[in-house]
Amino acid sequence: MIILRPHDQRGHADHGWLNSWHSFSFADYYDPQEMGWSELRVINDDSVAPGAGFPTHGHQDMEIVSYVLEGALEHKDSLGNGSVIRPGDVQRMSAGRGIRHSEFNASDAAPVHFLQIWIQPAQRGIEPGYEQKYFASEEKRDRLRLLASGDGRDGSVTLHQDASLYAGVISPGASLAFDLPAGRKAYVHLARGKMRLNGQAMATGDGAKIADEPRLEFVGEGEAEVLVFDLPA
Repeated sequence: MIILRPHDQRGHADHGWLNSWHSFSFADYYDPQEMGWSELRVINDDSVAPGAGFPTHGHQDMEIVSYVLEGALEHKDSLGNGSVIRPGDVQRMSAGRGIRHSEFNASDAAPVHFLQIWIQPAQRGIEPGYEQKYFASEEKRDRLRLLASGDGRDGSVTLHQDASLYAGVISPGASLAFDLPAGRKAYVHLARGKMRLNGQAMATGDGAKIADEPRLEFVGEGEAEVLVFDLPA
């Protein structure tokens, strides 16, 4: 079963300084049919204007992953972490029993475009934590590179959930495959470009809920950057 989620059917909010598309219900966008998929709760496709950003605010009991597509995102949090996240970087913040942070466009001249991903943790009230790693584009070229996982394997950042996140950059005409273990679900988000997923066309911003599909096959139509979530049933 593959249920496509066209990009133009997502929730949308344009605040001037922030243009945000919501794959699932978030803030003022509410759709009872789109409350997440398995433990994946949020994918926000955010573009932030130069010099603007999210002032300090709090989170609790959520695994938050930031994936920058263009530009640079400056992060500061109540644990004392401060960093700038650029394309290739993956940041995981475990909100746990409570954390406060801010996110601002690090540039005064160019926008920043990033994905904010929330995954529900397996346990509530854990110690807050932070991790950031860089994955070169060559590692994702025509293959799915593991970025985040429940056990931190293969150099991925560690999630407090039995979930894995992969990313791949597919060359025009190239193909790759992912075998989904029995009893698992998946979610696919096409960050940019065009491709086919098991023969079905997908464009920038499209998503797909997946269950009972033992093998996923991706074919690039032009260059495409895709995120694949392996999730509990």
